[in-house]
Amino acid sequence: MEAMQSQTVDVVKRMKEITLVMQTPEQVLVEHGVTPEDIQDLLDELQEHVESIDMANDLHSIGGLVPLLSFLKNSHANIRAKAADVVSTIVQNNPRSQELVMETNALESLLSNFTSDTDIHARTQALGAISSLIRHNKPGVTAFKLANGYAGLRDALASDSVRFQRKALNLLQYLLQEDDSDRSIATGLGFPRVMMHLASSDDAEIREAALRGLLELSREKNDGSSSIDKSDEKLRQLLEERIKGITLMSQEDLETVKEERQLVDLLWSICYNEPSSLREKGLVVLPGEDALPPDVASKLFEPPLRASAANRNATEKKDEPMKLLGP
Repeated sequence: MEAMQSQTVDVVKRMKEITLVMQTPEQVLVEHGVTPEDIQDLLDELQEHVESIDMANDLHSIGGLVPLLSFLKNSHANIRAKAADVVSTIVQNNPRSQELVMETNALESLLSNFTSDTDIHARTQALGAISSLIRHNKPGVTAFKLANGYAGLRDALASDSVRFQRKALNLLQYLLQEDDSDRSIATGLGFPRVMMHLASSDDAEIREAALRGLLELSREKNDGSSSIDKSDEKLRQLLEERIKGITLMSQEDLETVKEERQLVDLLWSICYNEPSSLREKGLVVLPGEDALPPDVASKLFEPPLRASAANRNATEKKDEPMKLLGP
């Protein structure tokens, strides 16, 4: 027990050293020979430490959270991106750190990077941090909506970056499932047509995520209406094309698109009140596969659970911590 406490103290000590570097003006760091790559290495190390919820919450106590968030406005895109990635780790499934980050108005900086950064990697990492920050965080979701976050998601879906699109669809799915009224917002901003387009993507994950979004929008509201026009000829054409494409797949390829097959069949059934031809051909559930789950769309895109409270690096004492600044 005493050894573990000593190792924890060593981690906190190292986090304080990293905090000191983050608090140092950029010009001073340059004069001491500290490069942007050195800063990224420090942020990588810090991210490992804050995988522990306790250490993530301690970062604020030792004065490291605010200087970390200031890196979201750094002149180097890679540092902005890495800082957002560290923030994502800190707030993921961590209500206390979510609250602390919200209190610093960091969401504003993240939204700015998400929507306006000139670097696509920095935009993608900012979106990842936003997603972690506002999940299961009602004030965060409200602030995101008030800041026109849905329009930012729509723009992200129009980008050429598959990774950016995936993260946007991920967050969109979560928001639509959390609040039924958001379906009207999504419809008003043209998301159904955007998702119809993405449902024909060459990327299987994009196709599945877009189909999940369409399935969510197709579900009836309390008044019996739907957020998408089920008589839309483009929707029917999309589903017919996906059915044809699936029908022509090899057995090996069919096994890799199990969820897509189920989603296409569910969408067809909801929109046209009849099973799709995939079901008639036995392509919804192949021999040896599990039966169709009762509600594919209810599966949330939850982020992975936080690492256990014990930081894996806290169990390994570092002999000589890297020092970027002299005494």
